[in-house]
Amino acid sequence: MLISLNNINFEFGAHTILEKASWHIYANERIGLIGPNGAGKSTVLKILVNEHSISAGEINKSKDLSIGYFHQNLQSDDLNESILKVAMGAYAEALKVKEKLDKLQIELEKEATDALIEKQADLLHKFEVAGGYEMEHITAEVLEGLGFTTADLSRPFAEFSGGWRMRVLLAKMILQKPDILLLDEPTNHLDLPSIEWIERYLQSYQGTIVIVSHDRYFLDRMVTKIVEVSNKKLNSYTGSYSNYEDEKSVRLEFQQREYDNQQVFIKQQERFVERFKAKASKATQAQSIVKKLERLDRIEAPAQQEKTIEFRFQFGVQPGKMISELNGISKSYGEIEILKEAKARIHRGDKIALIGANGKGKSTLLRILAGMEEIEGDLKPGHNVHESFYAQHQLEALSMEADILKELSTSGSKRTDLELRQLLGCFLFSGDDVFKKIRVLSGGEKARVALAKTIIQEANFLMLDEPTNHLDISSVASLVNALNNYEGTYIIVSHDRYFIQKTANTIWEIEDGKINMFDGTYDEYLRFKEKKAAENKKPKELKELKPAPKKAVKSGESYEERKALKRMKNKFNKLEKNLAEKESLLSTLEVALASPDVYANKEKFKETELAHANLEEEIIKLKKEYEEIFEKLLEHE
Repeated sequence: MLISLNNINFEFGAHTILEKASWHIYANERIGLIGPNGAGKSTVLKILVNEHSISAGEINKSKDLSIGYFHQNLQSDDLNESILKVAMGAYAEALKVKEKLDKLQIELEKEATDALIEKQADLLHKFEVAGGYEMEHITAEVLEGLGFTTADLSRPFAEFSGGWRMRVLLAKMILQKPDILLLDEPTNHLDLPSIEWIERYLQSYQGTIVIVSHDRYFLDRMVTKIVEVSNKKLNSYTGSYSNYEDEKSVRLEFQQREYDNQQVFIKQQERFVERFKAKASKATQAQSIVKKLERLDRIEAPAQQEKTIEFRFQFGVQPGKMISELNGISKSYGEIEILKEAKARIHRGDKIALIGANGKGKSTLLRILAGMEEIEGDLKPGHNVHESFYAQHQLEALSMEADILKELSTSGSKRTDLELRQLLGCFLFSGDDVFKKIRVLSGGEKARVALAKTIIQEANFLMLDEPTNHLDISSVASLVNALNNYEGTYIIVSHDRYFIQKTANTIWEIEDGKINMFDGTYDEYLRFKEKKAAENKKPKELKELKPAPKKAVKSGESYEERKALKRMKNKFNKLEKNLAEKESLLSTLEVALASPDVYANKEKFKETELAHANLEEEIIKLKKEYEEIFEKLLEHE
């Protein structure tokens, strides 16, 4: 065990964050630390690195434990150093040895004594052990994986914006390879290619990782355990975020059933006491029941679910079939070419996700569609199109000294204060909350106000630039639901893959100044890209061969081919049956993990948890094999 939190308490003033909370962190775990905004996730990380002190309980850490803590307020003093040197600061020991070697080299040039040569050999060995020979290469590889170009590596740290600086410090943190890596929102400021790269890198990380993130797709791919900060406790769940959702539902249902049963029992006993306490023949029995109820280990009622935003996008005017059309659009910033004679058309009902690396022009394209950019070419808006543009800069554009209600009332809506208050209630602003000044709101609260302003415009065409930033997981789910029920048209820019998968039926990507369009979901787009990449790796002569028509292949199949196909189908059926059995067994284990009898018994719980983890890993492998055979069978259809 690396860290043990035992019955700890922590308060901010009169507000209790944790009460008798416990958590054990083991080697090589992949943990997602989750909870609604304000629950105390970042506080827990600060407790782990001693930035906050607990008021009760105890914290035990293994000897010589190294902890790396990445958060959004990290800073570096090396502003004038190149980003390569800043990130190479991770190799502190190697750099110290290198400094000694450089000084020793000057002495050797004056007089190469045996003692100095021996000292040099010793330092060179230490340099090698500390990773000195490969530190520059590995650091460059990590920085480039996070989106920097080779030319960027020599640029001063000070030249980069806050988001890019965070990437440099993230690179430095993971290169330090601490025993425990604490990552607070590591995917903030990362584009999709960088998020995918960091996933691949961290999956092979030799150490424990604790991740705070609102990106459930990232959590699903990265973690094997979820710890939820809820009701002042730290509750553990085995598996990914999706497993956590299912398991939590089972636990709550079980707890509710146990609570209801106990309440029925308590009321029956209390009625007996009330009825017979005055009768001499039953008084002793009644008193015994009273004492029994006093000693009873009361089951707590399941905690009420956190309130989530609930809203709908609506519009009054139906637009024409064509929403917007771009013909020969070109856009540059100095020598940086964003679009070159690009063409695209948005039809009524399109749900478009605009994806790609930072700097490719996604936000620029949204501003072009909104008529906010000067361009070369022709932009044709459709008939009766009433648009609304949500962007990150709108959060800063809110009137800081205005209260929430006034901010909405001055945004062009004809709604009454009562109607606006009803809408704000959907965004969790109730009672006197509507009179809060914008300047005192958190990032998530400002995002909710900006979304409310977007809604009251009743647009039939939405342009949403990173709408999930500052929203927690439950709020993102509410936004997904609102967009799925929206009958209008929208185009979104987002790095949240779960959000994209759930909301888009068309994918746009800007490449080489053109807009590439794919008709399908994000997952389908990824499969298309993987297949395309695999085809490009084939030898040139094979790529040039045209496949025979499918019918001709079927009619010309040999006996061996038919036999192989039959074997494949049999294997597919066996896999399907096996998967169903394993998933049924997994559900049984999940119910067992939720049972008080199991998690009250440490050994039994550990044994069940291990069986669950092993079975889950087995199911993942079976699913992969199942999907591979399914793809092959489709080719024979």
